[in-house]
Amino acid sequence: MYSYSDFDEAFIRARVAQFTDQVERRLDGSLTEDEFRPLRLMNGLYLQLHAYMLRVAIPYGTISPRQMRQLAYIADTFDKGYGHFTTRQNIQFNWPKLPDVPAILGALADVEMHAIQTSGNCVRNVTADHFAGAAADEIEDPRPYAELLRQWSTDHPEFQFLPRKFKIAITGAPNDRAVTKAHDIGLRMVKNAAGATGFEVIVGGGLGRTPMVGMVVRDFLPVEDLLPYVEAVLSVYNVLGRRDNKYKARIKITLHETGREEITRMVEERFAELKPLFGGNDQKLLAEIREAFAAPAFRDAPTAAYDAFYTADPAFRAWADTNLAAHRNGQYAIVTVSVKAHGETPGDASSAQMRLLADLAETYGHGDLRISHEQNVILPHVHKSDLPTIHAALVKAGLGTANVGLISDIIACPGMDYCALATARSIPVAQEIALRFKELKLEHDVGPLKIKISGCINACGHHHVGHIGILGLDRAGVENYQITLGGDGTEDATIGEKTGPGFAYDQVVPAIERIVLAYLDLREAPEETFLQAYRRIGIGPFKAALYETGERDAA
Repeated sequence: MYSYSDFDEAFIRARVAQFTDQVERRLDGSLTEDEFRPLRLMNGLYLQLHAYMLRVAIPYGTISPRQMRQLAYIADTFDKGYGHFTTRQNIQFNWPKLPDVPAILGALADVEMHAIQTSGNCVRNVTADHFAGAAADEIEDPRPYAELLRQWSTDHPEFQFLPRKFKIAITGAPNDRAVTKAHDIGLRMVKNAAGATGFEVIVGGGLGRTPMVGMVVRDFLPVEDLLPYVEAVLSVYNVLGRRDNKYKARIKITLHETGREEITRMVEERFAELKPLFGGNDQKLLAEIREAFAAPAFRDAPTAAYDAFYTADPAFRAWADTNLAAHRNGQYAIVTVSVKAHGETPGDASSAQMRLLADLAETYGHGDLRISHEQNVILPHVHKSDLPTIHAALVKAGLGTANVGLISDIIACPGMDYCALATARSIPVAQEIALRFKELKLEHDVGPLKIKISGCINACGHHHVGHIGILGLDRAGVENYQITLGGDGTEDATIGEKTGPGFAYDQVVPAIERIVLAYLDLREAPEETFLQAYRRIGIGPFKAALYETGERDAA
């Protein structure tokens, strides 16, 4: 993974010193809260419902064991012993005290981490496929390009005060695990007819109150043109984007109002101006960055232990079937560690769990960890002979749940338990759904099914692209939950369709149960997934099952 240069180190330390002074002035009253707000947001510090919240960047989801241990230290020393992994591949600490924040930022800097640009109208943390550099279907590891984008965008003088926040996602595989079509810029690695590698460039995706699937503005962008082209997109947006209405300020609205053809023309024109200015310096930097992402020295060893455990141990077999993915090296597997034990808060990891994950990565995983946008943790390089040992350790720590991709592997934002913007609870809904389907013992029979829950219209839980999406809203002071069906965050991205009137809090779990039971009755074969069945038969039969009892509130 990438290690800080002398410039990176000096830059981060200077920012910590600067913010330390700003915090001191806020504490002594020299700065009002209104004056302090933009300064703290530039350093990832939010004022939430009950306390401050610090959002720490984990660029493109890649983190080392040393960094994971430092997060555990921060959780124990300055928080309540846990952290929350987010859909932006970041980690949030929900209970820091303002006087402690400079010390937290200093501790992060000690391990080459920071909280810069995790808030504000700037280019946010660049996200990537969490299987990057390991996946069997990958064309090329996208992380060097993500790191190039991170360095270019950090404190970029032109893009610190954009019309609105700006999110970039990148994947190196045809199977999109980075939700690229729901980002302001999505980059999908492709090959052209000549076999050259480049990017399909998608612009104008986004969720929130106006969900849109991004539009392709370039079918094939040579990899060497990445930075000038992305800068051209941002430059055009920075001029055209609205600043009079924050609800219409995202690039998706700009694209919709201006039109794809005109935006593409303007981007291409600006790209032609910018490209010569780079002078190849970006490619020299990229070559240096690539060296930091060299593949580990894979072991060549028998996998008989894995085969024996898989045959003999049903619990291990269930875990292997759901939580392992194909590695490009046939002797290895990619392990997704579920941070979604039934009834627990999705995405929350204790300091003890963080330390265990660091130990496992160091001992068995070539020192590599990833955070997924689905709020789980990945060990991307594990030899199959080590899987039984890892599984046993995970089970002991409450991390061995065999549910990745299943109904209890729910994405959920913090909702009204923490967030000042939320209008409904998300966490308890996720917990109750997971526990109900564990009780019914239907989870593995149902198979792949992605439920995503947001506690407000901002859609931090990605509910629009859930196979089943749940949106919590306030209706005259009462929580009301809308349900959408058929969303998809993959390369075939679609926005879910609203089923009809919403449901009261105590009706949500029975409503989801009716949908799932209808699917089990309607599917043509056990191999037909929920999403496949939905696309075959449409919303009608599910809607009929959902509202058959009449137990609903008016939307």
